Amino acid sequence: MVRDMNGETRYTIGELARRTGLSVKTIRYYADRGIVPPTDRSPAGYRRYGPDAVARLELVRTLRDLGVDLAAIRRVVDREVPLAEVAAAHAEALAVQIRVLRLRQAVLTEAARRGGGAEQMELLHRLARLSGQERHRLVTDFLDAVFDGAATAPAYPGIMRSLTPELPDDPRTEQVQAWVELAELAQDPDFRASMRRLVREYAADHDVPGLPRPDAVAVVRDAVAPALAAGLDPAGPEADPVIRAVTTRYAGLSASPDDADLRRRLLDRLDTANDPRRDRYLDLLAVINGWSTGGAVAPALDWFSRALRARMPSPAC
Repeated sequence: MVRDMNGETRYTIGELARRTGLSVKTIRYYADRGIVPPTDRSPAGYRRYGPDAVARLELVRTLRDLGVDLAAIRRVVDREVPLAEVAAAHAEALAVQIRVLRLRQAVLTEAARRGGGAEQMELLHRLARLSGQERHRLVTDFLDAVFDGAATAPAYPGIMRSLTPELPDDPRTEQVQAWVELAELAQDPDFRASMRRLVREYAADHDVPGLPRPDAVAVVRDAVAPALAAGLDPAGPEADPVIRAVTTRYAGLSASPDDADLRRRLLDRLDTANDPRRDRYLDLLAVINGWSTGGAVAPALDWFSRALRARMPSPAC
């Protein structure tokens, strides 16, 4: 460190390197690019830098660590643009990169979990990259196929909304993974047909004059929950009150006698509803939309179906 004829401090490039922790080569590169130019030169021709060079280099290093390009950095240190403006622009660019990286991570994680080949990975990648409009079109097509003209019934708009995924603009990795799996499931013709049958039977349960009423699945779920929690054996006598409560309630809701025919219809209804893909769709939907999970009905339907079948008369030979 020396002082010039005016008494101002001057640093050699080596001294500047020691003060900033940057290499001599890096400082020379920044100097050649006009980002941190030397203040003057020594009588022997060596570059010398003033005190402000330390502050400029520290700012340059910080901005480079944050991914800001050298052209933008030069404009900042030369005060051609405010630092806040450059920071905002690069923050937005970084947000885009993060979204892309999350998408890639989600696709690779899901592909690794499934163990599929290149064709399946390409499908996953395509589904993950769909635009908001394309996602909306895919979901609308699925719901139109499921409700099949019944969407104009009073109860159905709310049900359709409850089945609609809405991926956030800045989704987490697990939300992208959930969307990819849900989108693939929604395009499965067999799953669509299963959900369409479920909707039609739901409509049949409600095709009774009067106030809105729960359907068979809701009746079974609510009645069986305590039995599941208590670990009751569906084939044991302790299950009898649960069976009676459900069949009596369902008979009253459907305005039918509690007889063998009603119980067979109820079993058919539960068999249709007891599709594990339905629970999976709802779990994925909850992840995408940020809702709470844990609404699976399959355990209750399994328990009640076993209990009711154990009490049905054997078919005549």
